[in-house]
Amino acid sequence: MKNQINEAHEAVENNSNDSSTKRKVVVPGEVIVEGEDFLPGEGTRREGAKIIAGKFGLAEEAGRVVRLIAIFGAFIPRRGNVVIGRVSDITHAGWLVDIDSASQSFLPIEESPRFINRNEMDQYLAIGDVISAKIWTVKGKGIDLTLKGKGLGKLEDGFIFKVIPSRVPRVIGREGSMVNLIKEKTGCNITVGQNGWVWIKGPSIDAQIKARNAVTLVAEKVHVNGLTEKVEHWFAENE
Repeated sequence: MKNQINEAHEAVENNSNDSSTKRKVVVPGEVIVEGEDFLPGEGTRREGAKIIAGKFGLAEEAGRVVRLIAIFGAFIPRRGNVVIGRVSDITHAGWLVDIDSASQSFLPIEESPRFINRNEMDQYLAIGDVISAKIWTVKGKGIDLTLKGKGLGKLEDGFIFKVIPSRVPRVIGREGSMVNLIKEKTGCNITVGQNGWVWIKGPSIDAQIKARNAVTLVAEKVHVNGLTEKVEHWFAENE
């Protein structure tokens, strides 16, 4: 952990002039900022006038809101998360889906966007099919998914790969800025699941590989300020 903290601090310091957004590496319990004007965001809490880090990660101060981006960490499923999963089994009531979570995930047949004949379920989704789904409920020992929503459903062709789930916010970027940049530069369709699975489908194998490499670059450099500019420079060097 000490080496990871030192490396992260060094990377942030070396790139501190690359962005107007204030970021710094913090450890659990560390005071990030003080002042009643600041609001605690994800991964932080307030103690009096202090905003405290709840875990090791990258503290980001954007306006009044202070949030924490975990540099390491497993996926914690939450209602509303969009995830990518693979169908692992079919039952009379729906599909079991592997989303790389400790909890079992289930897609009820009623949560498909159209009527499905129970005798033809494998024609709609077969074992091994990859889907983009939304977490509908999180129970004690399981997760229910839904395909009712824009952009949800079976992901045809392309390929999937994994990044550390806690780094997904940086891969997506603020209001989708980072993933949209990669889409624009490669012409690929990209879906990033909150569980860390990324699906890419592009006009060519080369475009897909370039998109994957760009996503991997972002996921490996989450602690670096000015990351958008660095990714743009990377694309310019790899045209």
